[in-house]
Amino acid sequence: MHDLIAITPLGATSARADTIGGISIIECPDWALASVTCRLGQQEEMQLLAKKFLGCALPPASMSASKDVFTALWIGPDQWMVEAPHHSHEDLAAQLKARLGETASVTEQSDGWCRFDLKGAICHDVLERLCNVNTRAMVSGAVSRTRLEHLGCFVVSRETDKHFSVIGPRSSARSIHHAIIVAAKSAA
Repeated sequence: MHDLIAITPLGATSARADTIGGISIIECPDWALASVTCRLGQQEEMQLLAKKFLGCALPPASMSASKDVFTALWIGPDQWMVEAPHHSHEDLAAQLKARLGETASVTEQSDGWCRFDLKGAICHDVLERLCNVNTRAMVSGAVSRTRLEHLGCFVVSRETDKHFSVIGPRSSARSIHHAIIVAAKSAA
């Protein structure tokens, strides 16, 4: 039998947290992720089934929607990323597939992405050094696909204008983290 140890996207056994000036940068590995893509001609039924499972309607373009433990992020036409706490929804993709059936294609995404939460008064200053998203104009729950450090990433405005998530490819977690740290030092 193997003695495997779970590691975070940054390669440690616990999440990393950095505070620089007026911002905290927190690695968030404890989220299960699954992509949901509606199948052709199934939009109405899939939306109803998703709402029944998630407790909220799937969000429109460039937005997210949350209810209880679930958050759905719009990532493209008829496409969403659903997140939930890993400890209670490790099999999120299987749960979604069971509920959505043939109305959607569901894919496990948990180990394919990394997430860094930025919290603090200088979030906008940091993010404007990293990407071309006008975070100052984003409302709570807005989602934008952008390039950050030459990588395709998502920027999500969370509860306030002082809390954002950057979601990017796990294989580039160290590059994304480094870029955020450098931008935070510059902004501070």
